[in-house]
Amino acid sequence: TVTEVLSKHGIDQRVLNPDNLKAPAGYAFELKETTTTAGKAKEIIAKFDPTLPEAEQWTVVSVDGKSPSNGDIKTFRKNKAKPQGTEKTDMASYQVEQETPDKLILSYKPDVREVPKDALFLNDCKLHMTINLKTKKLEQVQLLNEKPVQVGPMRASKFEVIKKFTTNEQANRYLPLSDVLNMDAKFLGQEITVQTIMEYSDYVKK
Repeated sequence: TVTEVLSKHGIDQRVLNPDNLKAPAGYAFELKETTTTAGKAKEIIAKFDPTLPEAEQWTVVSVDGKSPSNGDIKTFRKNKAKPQGTEKTDMASYQVEQETPDKLILSYKPDVREVPKDALFLNDCKLHMTINLKTKKLEQVQLLNEKPVQVGPMRASKFEVIKKFTTNEQANRYLPLSDVLNMDAKFLGQEITVQTIMEYSDYVKK
């Protein structure tokens, strides 16, 4: 079983709980979000502070190097308030995909009972977790569609998210380092490529 393989390599089994892989409650951090759509880029710098009222926890610092408009702030906060897909996994779906002296790759599926209605396409995606067996640390989690999926108004032939992590020894847990979304889709008959890079930094416990 997967748990036996993790035990054999001395890997902390908390990696199997997605709650241990997201930004922890009570931490402030900075975010640099770069979205490139059909070759046109937009860069947003923002800060998150959990001690502020919920509606004001995100502060937009700049958009493309300039002060944000009220519309920019409103749109950004609205997008961040949306459920970001399921955090739950189907524990029965875990499999060992690859085991070498250097790395271990596990595959698994989202828990279909927990997927939000506006993200049902996640049911047609599979996740792969890569663990470095030299350092005993989680390196990345990749989510990739197994067949074309409907993402809002777009039909995506490719929908991929790669999450990378860093280890916070003080908190004894993983912290998100970056999320990279790559999507090839059709919108109103036009082929469109979207990439969103989210880089997290300056974690501070509040």
